[in-house]
Amino acid sequence: MSLQTVLDLLGKQKIVEGMVRTQASRQHDLVETVVHRQHLAELQTVLSRQSSAEIGKILEAVPLDDAKRLWDLIGAERHDDILWEISKSLGEHLVGSRQPRFRQGQVTAYTLVDGRMRIVDVADRGDFESLRPIWVDVLGASKSERGWIARQCGLELPAPEELTDLEVSARFYVEENDEVHLHSNFLLDREGASRSVPVAFIVHADVLYTVRNDDLPVFRLQRLRARNLPGKVLTCKDLLLDLYGADVEYSADSLEDAYATLRRVGQEVLSENVSDADAARILADIAEEEDLNGLIRGNMLDTQRAVSFLIRGRFLSQAQTEDAKEILRDIESLNSHTAFLFEKLNFLMDATVGFININQNRRVTQLTILSVVFMPLNVLAGVGGMSEFSMMTQGIAWQISYSAFTITLLLVGWATYLILKFYERRRAKSKLQAAQARKPALAAVK
Repeated sequence: MSLQTVLDLLGKQKIVEGMVRTQASRQHDLVETVVHRQHLAELQTVLSRQSSAEIGKILEAVPLDDAKRLWDLIGAERHDDILWEISKSLGEHLVGSRQPRFRQGQVTAYTLVDGRMRIVDVADRGDFESLRPIWVDVLGASKSERGWIARQCGLELPAPEELTDLEVSARFYVEENDEVHLHSNFLLDREGASRSVPVAFIVHADVLYTVRNDDLPVFRLQRLRARNLPGKVLTCKDLLLDLYGADVEYSADSLEDAYATLRRVGQEVLSENVSDADAARILADIAEEEDLNGLIRGNMLDTQRAVSFLIRGRFLSQAQTEDAKEILRDIESLNSHTAFLFEKLNFLMDATVGFININQNRRVTQLTILSVVFMPLNVLAGVGGMSEFSMMTQGIAWQISYSAFTITLLLVGWATYLILKFYERRRAKSKLQAAQARKPALAAVK
């Protein structure tokens, strides 16, 4: 529909321009200019609503002169994306020798040279077309760039942001052309902002393709290992298993950091005095570690499903199957650690809430003591404000009578406070004696 609309507008523009040129009029140039601008505005509106892929199809379908005319109506910010959608020859007619380029580190290819991994940062079409990689890593590419790579390699590269919409049961499958698709979540551990990052894995024609939108420590680690450990990786499936294994190692490191954080939090929680401000900070730390622990457990479950899929599908050699089983055993050990951390987190949470309740009880106790101390004072103050008090102190100067009354109030309040403190110390002493009396009995039982 969009192609037909553009063709209609181009045809209408040519017809009107021809009619205007054949008519003799003093306003010929003005009319031609107005009509030309009107058609250009209509074409720009139509093109602005089309995606880069649709515009590429339109440029390929129209004659070259019309393609050049349409190209001038497209914003410069969209040129690179559209160049990925059209043929190289058409691009040369439109922009000359200029070629669309990938950003630095956006597309990285890994090739095997004499048993050693060689890393190539792909800059443009020429670099990619001349490669024979075993791994192509695509980071933060646009839809047009992914589409060009997919057409070049004869497969389909999904958008990473769309992977989260898939059901868990649909993340691992095999296409009719023997493409093996695995959509997994990888941990990105950042202080205060840990999250799971979706990554698409495609194995096709002995090449591993990875598509992601975020830079991940696991991939940087694999890049470093590829440089320093020659002979470790021989096939694309070795790389795939190494990435899953590195993800397990990275999750284990994050769990160790969580242990250290909870050890510090535990020391604060088990101290004698925990203020409300300390409790709020401790609860924030506990919540952050609980979220991280949940992410690790969820990602390990996802990795476990992916590795199990590879084993069940018989995609791996005997040696690779043993490596996959080792990854599964590591995941099982991490699952036990995450379960222990959940219990520790619950304990620290309960302890912290308990200290908050203790602090609240202290405030209630203080208010209770104040109310008890001022209760007799209120009664006496009520009596002192009655007319009978004036009759009783008749003949005595009011300065003396009310001063004596105020001193009496203070003495009564102080006496009440001392009585309350006495009973409180007596109760604490009785509890201490009871606890000391239980110690010999407990020792005898042991």
